[in-house]
Amino acid sequence: MARPMIKEACIGSLLLENPYYGYRKPKDQMRSSLRNVTDLFVMGGALVLESAALLHWLERGGYGPLGMTGISMGGHMASLAATNWPKPIPLVPCLSWSTASGVFTTGVMSKAVNWRELEKQYATETVYEEEIIRLLEYCGMDSFKMGQDFIKNSSSSLDKWEHFDFTTEMHELKVKREVLKTATVTQFSPDTTVFNASTQEFRLKDTSHRGCQTHRIPSTNTSKLSSSVKHEPLKREKRKSSLERESILFMKGVMDECTHMGNFSVPVDPSLIIVVQAKEDAYVPRGGVRSLNEIWPGCEVRYLEGGHISAYLFKQGLFRQAIYDAFERFLQKYSI
Repeated sequence: MARPMIKEACIGSLLLENPYYGYRKPKDQMRSSLRNVTDLFVMGGALVLESAALLHWLERGGYGPLGMTGISMGGHMASLAATNWPKPIPLVPCLSWSTASGVFTTGVMSKAVNWRELEKQYATETVYEEEIIRLLEYCGMDSFKMGQDFIKNSSSSLDKWEHFDFTTEMHELKVKREVLKTATVTQFSPDTTVFNASTQEFRLKDTSHRGCQTHRIPSTNTSKLSSSVKHEPLKREKRKSSLERESILFMKGVMDECTHMGNFSVPVDPSLIIVVQAKEDAYVPRGGVRSLNEIWPGCEVRYLEGGHISAYLFKQGLFRQAIYDAFERFLQKYSI
């Protein structure tokens, strides 16, 4: 991209390497796979600050007009940086959209997320539900409560969830956590374990010697024992399915809160923005989220035939043309 622009339009480029990429990659990180969800937010904050510093440095050096562009994640980061620049600036985000939430919850990249580890953390660390969820807002709305609409509009792999009442499921998980807080498991001998939870006491003795089990529970619950044991596998499967749903919805809420363009300032002059998108982009889903046209009134969105990879490999000439057009608009409207 940079070399052809010098030849075609005499436009020079300053390339900013993302944190966690290339020479800025932590030693224990495998290629470009971030180790933590929060690394993405640190990356975004660092790039906003670094981009502003570089733009100021270029201005002091007499360079201009200045613009920003990027492809895929780079396009999203360029958009975040432009929202924090206090002057009109050409912006051309390529193959990115209004939020990163779909990329990691329904797009192709969602398959690279370690959901089992995230589910375990979400189930055991109550701070996520008790404190963080209350802070999540999606363009003035509670992102977590938008989960039902998100699931109904997501990929076919999630279709089986569309009939669930997510509000009820989330309330049930909270109740289960309250029970687990009071539950204790005590190993007091090699062959006996006692489990206490609220008013129940359940004693299991080793069956290897006696060939039987002894249970001690309150008399009011005796009649429910056989039914409870019979349906325990079904209950475990239901709890697992509920945890999977809630973990994905929580991830979507956090991603929307930290990456959604609707939560940032509108660039000074949206007419200088040309967004380039692929019509069949499976990496950056556009369904179920606000469009950039709505968030940045006056911007232009250009759609290319093909998907994310094919556009990156074969459509870079169209990316460059969008950059030239954005700079031309700037020159027509502003003197330098």
